[in-house]
Amino acid sequence: MTDLPPPSTAYLDHVAAETEERRRAAVGPGGAAVDPGPAVATPEPLRDAVETAVAGLGPDLVRVVHTLHEHPETAFAEHDSARLLVDLVASHGIAVEAGAHGVPTAFRAELGTGDGPTIAICAEYDALPGIGHACGHNVIAAAGVGAFLALRDVLGGGLRGAGRPGSDGPVPGRVVLLGTPAEEGHSGKEVLARAGAFDDVDAAIMVHPYGVDVADQVWLGRRLLTWTFTGRAAHASAQPFMGRNALDAAHLAYQGIGLLRQQMPPSDRVHATIAEGGTRPSIITERAVMHLYARSKYADTLRDLSSRLDDVARGAALMTGTEVRIDWDDGAHPSLPVRTNQALTRRWVAAQRRRGRDVLPGGVVSETLAASTDFGNVSFRVPGIHPLIQVSAPDVALHTVEFARAAGGRAAEVAALDGAAGLAQTALDYLCDPELQDAVAREFTAQGGPVDVPRYFD
Repeated sequence: MTDLPPPSTAYLDHVAAETEERRRAAVGPGGAAVDPGPAVATPEPLRDAVETAVAGLGPDLVRVVHTLHEHPETAFAEHDSARLLVDLVASHGIAVEAGAHGVPTAFRAELGTGDGPTIAICAEYDALPGIGHACGHNVIAAAGVGAFLALRDVLGGGLRGAGRPGSDGPVPGRVVLLGTPAEEGHSGKEVLARAGAFDDVDAAIMVHPYGVDVADQVWLGRRLLTWTFTGRAAHASAQPFMGRNALDAAHLAYQGIGLLRQQMPPSDRVHATIAEGGTRPSIITERAVMHLYARSKYADTLRDLSSRLDDVARGAALMTGTEVRIDWDDGAHPSLPVRTNQALTRRWVAAQRRRGRDVLPGGVVSETLAASTDFGNVSFRVPGIHPLIQVSAPDVALHTVEFARAAGGRAAEVAALDGAAGLAQTALDYLCDPELQDAVAREFTAQGGPVDVPRYFD
């Protein structure tokens, strides 16, 4: 146990107070925080059918929450987790492709017809090393699979009883369930996307556990970076002048990051470690290695931050007479910020109200409390939403032991069912209503349309 005093919670206390003030302002006298938008064409009997289906799935979804929580598996090693989910879907008579898109722990299943729009539901299930499901991906998996199974009877071979106005025929459309491994640090969705997982998808949805119900929270873009400085070894006492110190270069680069922070936008983040810094004090260090994360709120500001970090590394090498190798996203893929589609988000909000949750709009929870997700890459390919659902107290942060504990508790069970109902209703609204489909597409186009993600940072 450390004897260090705990850090002050003053800033978080202020954030909590300000969030509560913004929540009250957002909710207002009407008691609702987010406008769910215009009514859509989904008939009430179909909504009721989804709710009934989710209730019937309750025992299975709770089992998923707890089984994954008790047996966490890390990125690309989620073999038992994926098998549990594949077997559950298959037990409902649905064909499932295990190892989909060339990734052994990914899977894919489909419902509906090949004509009409296609909406994908993403399910994550990887855990963090050491602290398990401290990001609550067990809840994401249960909600995603639950939503898909809840739509089984409604969709069948094609959505029936919810045709266009004046029609009782089926509405063509598909729902795709994508098991997406390795979100933590490896951008598994980008791996799947480059293998074509979203090529035939018109929109994508998922939900993430959190300390508050939020319709739209900031998710930062993230890139991984390695700097390898190479100098010249020499005897540190007899002939230090014959050496070129790679550790000095790393030290200067670390200082350069600190000085750069004053000129970075407030939403930017840079974290760094010195993984290698020499072997003996008596030898001028010949090789030093630094690992970094770079994050930013916008895709173009992340690109600008990347360029400035390149300059820091080259400047440190120049000052020390060393060389530097810069490896961006080595062994992983960058994650872009999440680009939220508000037309779809409003349907999520309406669905959550049916479950007794009043979801906060974006801007209420401080955007300084921001992390990253590979769903951002999906949202730059197709319209998407990544809302947050409460499983813990508001002051419990993701990636902590406390959040891992919450992800296995009663609130996580409730969130899995509420999340399943919300995703299913959102997908149903999208398939049932051509006007909603048009609104989603128009908004996506106004945001810039699809982006060539693999070449964005070239």
